[in-house]
Amino acid sequence: MDGMALGKDYATQECSIASALEVIGERWTLLVIRDAFYGVRRYNDFLVHLGIPRAVLASRLQALTAQGILEKRRYQESPPRDEYVLTDRGTALWPTLRALGLWGREHLTERRLRIFRHAACGTELGPYGECPACGTVVAVPDVEVVPGPDLSRDPADPVSRALLKPKRLLQPVEVDPA
Repeated sequence: MDGMALGKDYATQECSIASALEVIGERWTLLVIRDAFYGVRRYNDFLVHLGIPRAVLASRLQALTAQGILEKRRYQESPPRDEYVLTDRGTALWPTLRALGLWGREHLTERRLRIFRHAACGTELGPYGECPACGTVVAVPDVEVVPGPDLSRDPADPVSRALLKPKRLLQPVEVDPA
């Protein structure tokens, strides 16, 4: 290393991985996307579930919306409130998140926090998002997420408590404010 500061982008890289990292490679970004798959849609729900600084969350949501990964939708007029929903472009990141989660579990934590199943038959998905019983790749809306054996059954935040119930990916998480 010649003492030069690390660049802020990958402008000299002609590589699709570098291009993807320009969009989803910042700290917190993939966790925001993960939560969107879990059905988290509202700013405050992202905030409490992730424990992310407000300014960082606002920046990530803005960037993901600008990139067409999330769509901002108004759900309340007075006061104005928006929610963030994955677009088709965002949903296309599912295999990436699935693979990264499996890699992390196999090589770093060895903990089964969440299990992904084919909602139609209840079979746990294979490593490529396929249903071993049905022999098909399962579409994201047909994936059910259930708590794994290593997930805390008494989480502190309301979003984590809501995610203790089996639910399909992309369906809005129903958070009990209590």
